[in-house]
Amino acid sequence: MRTLVVLAHPNIESSQVNAVWASELHKRPETITLQNIYQAYPDWNIDVAREQMLLAGHDRIILQFPVYWYSVPPLLKKWIDDVFLYGWAYGPGGNRLARKEIGFAVSTGSPADAYQKNGRLGHTLDELLRPLEQTIRFIKARPLPTFVMHGANHTIPEDVLYRNALDYVDHLHKRHDYANVGSRSIASGD
Repeated sequence: MRTLVVLAHPNIESSQVNAVWASELHKRPETITLQNIYQAYPDWNIDVAREQMLLAGHDRIILQFPVYWYSVPPLLKKWIDDVFLYGWAYGPGGNRLARKEIGFAVSTGSPADAYQKNGRLGHTLDELLRPLEQTIRFIKARPLPTFVMHGANHTIPEDVLYRNALDYVDHLHKRHDYANVGSRSIASGD
């Protein structure tokens, strides 16, 4: 199974989590294609045909990003708007992503306990990601559990980051039971 990871980090050089994840993914080009959209489109002019071809050529798609103002980074939102077109991803004839597996790998700045109903943020991470999950369902793709690393704004020991990156790679290769997915998150390194 070929996996496409769409990496959307506005400043990957300053990221401790996403940079380590990307580094580990680069070691597996035979099974994982890494598409860094901030690097590919610094002018924000997305090559829609190229992106659609990448999506069509993979069975599993992961959107990897830091939670950015309780949502996705702005270029990822534009990428979704530009690439998931009517007649291609949804609507009449729009079935190109149907039955593909789509999930998220996210890092959060705050610790896991902040993402609770009674936590500092007042919402769970799954609640904040619900619009993305609905997008996956709308295009008739199969949602995967979200892989998450909390606390990226704090210093994370190198061995914990490395172990987390290996857990992420394992997550990308794992078979998932779609009947039980919902919007459940798999946290690593908490």
